[in-house]
Parts: sequence; structure tokens; C-alpha cells
Amino acid sequence: MMNLKAQIQLLIDNAPQDGVTPQLVAKIAPVFSEIAQQLHHSQYYILQDLEQSWILTTLSHRDRPEVEKHVIYAFPTLQDAISRSDAGLDPQVMASPIPVTHILFQLTALEPVDSIVFFETSGDASSGIEIQRKYLQSLISKQLSKSPKNMVPPNIA
Repeated sequence: MMNLKAQIQLLIDNAPQDGVTPQLVAKIAPVFSEIAQQLHHSQYYILQDLEQSWILTTLSHRDRPEVEKHVIYAFPTLQDAISRSDAGLDPQVMASPIPVTHILFQLTALEPVDSIVFFETSGDASSGIEIQRKYLQSLISKQLSKSPKNMVPPNIA
């Protein structure tokens, strides 16, 4: 498992080498590190289909079923991912380990996703830490507002 610094460096290294994006990823990296430090694991297991698209779960409000939100679950162990999903029964679903900072980075661009729920304790799916995409995007905007205007492309997020 990679530490957070190595995860961030991998994000920067894998960014498009267009002269702007690696510096932009480096600029917003403190946001990912800050949130990741509040979580208990350096990687989580995300359910994916065979095309490696993350499996989305739609939740409805108990009292108002027309109110929905779309979440992705992040499990602390492979066994948790398998036991709490159809991954063990459905050959079209697999659980893949993904570094926590990479999950957060992906969340910024996952339009249909409202949040990711990180389950922290193996064997306990009754509570998790929910990170909302809008909250993450607001932290990134604040971080970017600290940078020179010419460094931020207009279509970033």
C-alpha cells in the first residue's frame, strides 16, 4: 500500500503532460491529502463492472422516495466488498483496490455521483464517512482561488 505522498505523486505523474494539468493536480493535492488523512485506510475496494466503471447505488429518502442520491461505496477490505454486494455472485462485478486519493480525485469528475461512502470498520456496514462531491469541489475551488489566475484553466471542473 502506498502512503499519501506517493499516491499524490502518482496522480501528478499520470496527469496529462500538457504543461498545465500536472501543476494543477499538485495545487489541489492538499485537499485530497487533508480528507484522506481523516479516513482510516490508504486504499479502499470499489465495485466495478467489467469495463471498470464504478458501480453506482441509488438511495431514496425514507420519507420522500422521490428524493434520491447516487453514491459509490468504498470498502476497507476485499471481503467486505464481496460480502456486502453482488460481487461474489455476479461475474460481471468485481472489487478493485484503489488508493484513497485517487478515489477522491475521481469523485471530482463523476457527474452522476453525489457522494462516496467510505466504510471504515471491516464487518460494519452500518456507518461510514460520506464525502459529498459538491463539498469536495468547493474545497478545490477555495484551494484554486489561492493560485495565480493564469495557472487555472477555465474548464477545470
